[in-house]
Amino acid sequence: MIEILEKAVLTALGAASLTQKKAEEMVEELKARYKMSEEEGRAFMERIQEMARAGKERSTDFAETEVKRVLDRIGVITREEFDLLKRRVDGLEARQRPVDDEPGPEC
Repeated sequence: MIEILEKAVLTALGAASLTQKKAEEMVEELKARYKMSEEEGRAFMERIQEMARAGKERSTDFAETEVKRVLDRIGVITREEFDLLKRRVDGLEARQRPVDDEPGPEC
């Protein structure tokens, strides 16, 4: 399940990169076809780049939200929860050891 989500995120990021390359090609074509100045082409390119960055951020935010939702739904604990439980178990084991070391009535 996590692998599928991971692939979806990577695909979205790859699409954003492809969009960037296509935008650069489109700007060159616009400059040639419509006689855009260098400044107009640069401004257009900056707008396209900002749109690509915003799309990438939205994709990343969406993916993170979905991964967290899926992990919560299937019951996977966070690292913090794991560390807390480990400290509790270590503490309980430390208290239990002296009792385990004492000879029991069987000896």
